[in-house]
Amino acid sequence: MTSRRLAIAALALITAATGVVQPALADKIKNPVAVFAGLDKITGRIISFDVYIDETVQFGALQVTPRVCYTRPPTEPPQTDAFVEVDEITLARKVRRIFTGWMFAASPGLHAVDHAVYDVWLTDCKASSPVKPPAPKK
Repeated sequence: MTSRRLAIAALALITAATGVVQPALADKIKNPVAVFAGLDKITGRIISFDVYIDETVQFGALQVTPRVCYTRPPTEPPQTDAFVEVDEITLARKVRRIFTGWMFAASPGLHAVDHAVYDVWLTDCKASSPVKPPAPKK
């Protein structure tokens, strides 16, 4: 029996014994596209941009690479999160990692990239994008 099935069976036993209803365990939905918002603090412009998983997109001096992007089914409370790497291109043309970790769309102020000139935060994950997907790697 898988650990998920064991967890479900244990919850069923607890519910039967205590009469307390437990929330359902919905699987996360893995999406191929992460949606970010970026703020240019010089111009004050906010733009939204789509990035395919494992693709790197440049926003100003930042390079944003999502590694995974999860949402929940529509029947569950929204919980959108992504594991993201953000690099900065310095004036000396060096690449410097400034963020590696989870971003949560529900709390952008807590888990966003706050750069001196640019801010980037996760807004959504989705199954498709009008942006052309990257070419397959050979």
